Amino acid sequence: MNPENGYISLIVNTSSGSSSEKHIVKQFIEYLESKQLQLQVNHTKSLSHARALATESAVKFNCAMVIVAGGDGTIREVVHGLEGSDKPMMLIPCGTENLLANELGYKKNSLNHIIQIFESNTLRPLDLCKANDTFFTSVGGAGFDGDIVQLVSDRRRGNITHLFYFFPILKTFFSYKFPPITIEVDDKVVFSGRGIAIFGNISRYALGLPILKVADFGDGLLDICIYKCSNQIPLIYHSLLTIFKSHRKSKGVIYRQGKKIKIYSDSFIRTELDGDPGPPLPLEVSIIPHAVKVLVPPKGKPVGMRRRVFRVFE
Repeated sequence: MNPENGYISLIVNTSSGSSSEKHIVKQFIEYLESKQLQLQVNHTKSLSHARALATESAVKFNCAMVIVAGGDGTIREVVHGLEGSDKPMMLIPCGTENLLANELGYKKNSLNHIIQIFESNTLRPLDLCKANDTFFTSVGGAGFDGDIVQLVSDRRRGNITHLFYFFPILKTFFSYKFPPITIEVDDKVVFSGRGIAIFGNISRYALGLPILKVADFGDGLLDICIYKCSNQIPLIYHSLLTIFKSHRKSKGVIYRQGKKIKIYSDSFIRTELDGDPGPPLPLEVSIIPHAVKVLVPPKGKPVGMRRRVFRVFE
């Protein structure tokens, strides 16, 4: 980036991430200062504040780009605030899972990697998803994982690790009743019965599970994977198939792409969006193609399952 183009807006969630991740943020700011670039550093007070800061940056003529340091929630709000603007966005991943950063190929805790992304200036379009009145960038779910995320949210107090999910997953696995749901893709009913649904804009879910295997974050399409299951045994089977990347060939799985998804049920079913509790059903999901431009690693590809599992124990 040329300093003559304007200043860089840094939106930093200081409550997100480990001490090592916060140190990377500090070092990268020092690197930018050493290049004599104009900086405006803002610390977020809430997720809505992050969105407001991004919205302000989007309309500032002398703002050249936006860099966001935070987790999936902070990144989501910044994308929402920048939607429709020409300001390129860059990530400094902090937090537990970092679904979008992992999908784009970002490495965690590597200053040299962040500098390489900044200097290469490789841009890709990023779609933005909307479920009812809530925006998200990466992935959502209806049913099983919605209950898990709600339990995590209820128990959460500050920063968490992957192991924090163990009890909510275990409790949900034994207690979930698999109520029936109906799902439409582009106004056509594709499923009605007992099952769970994962939908979104990225190919890999938590711990790198390739659930939405062919999803592309910039193709203007939503992907949805529906697992037919009425009890825990088919869920285990589907999970194993997913780990080995063969679930889309199963008769018990429906995989679709489209621009609009509707999910509804006569039962109360929780949802989640980017790892946060989402609105209850009925849900109408749509996509905003090429909402922002994002800096990505040159030749970057999604971080795989093996690497993400190793991170749990780091």
